[in-house]
Amino acid sequence: MTTASSPVLRLATPDDALPLAALARRAVAAKFEHLYDPADFAAFMEEAHSDATTARQLADPGMRIAVIEEEGALVAFCKLVLDSTLPREFSTSTRPLELKQLYTDPARLGGGLGRRLMDWAIAQARTQGADEIQLTVYSDNPEAQRFYHRFGFAKIADIEFWVGTHCDPEFLYACKL
Repeated sequence: MTTASSPVLRLATPDDALPLAALARRAVAAKFEHLYDPADFAAFMEEAHSDATTARQLADPGMRIAVIEEEGALVAFCKLVLDSTLPREFSTSTRPLELKQLYTDPARLGGGLGRRLMDWAIAQARTQGADEIQLTVYSDNPEAQRFYHRFGFAKIADIEFWVGTHCDPEFLYACKL
């Protein structure tokens, strides 16, 4: 009798570009597509989650990307930007790291994959010498906000996130290390 393999957390490789981009598009579409004009959403997805964008991110020495793989399929991922690109004026941090994306396959939500990725992200931030992790979260996403609060994140600013002509109110969160 064979048993299913448990999910494995590992660093992403260039071979993960296509499945990683596909997972990102599925996860983002499931949660947010209904908010936007189809043309705006399509343009955003091409810019942020295309195969080419994902391949560039995987090759970027300023990023770390972890994936969770189960039975040959990617089921969750987390992207870190080692030198945060988020607004600096709201924080006293001198070495902030940015958690750019943390997504789980929509069919796998609630199974602890996000917790594993967040534990990895915090460990990576400490290894990189970061003094803070920053991220943004949609203001009308209380589930994600509760998740981040459990790890010590708190809102430090109101910011905007544009998807085409649509402006989303977002929160800038930070967690001191």
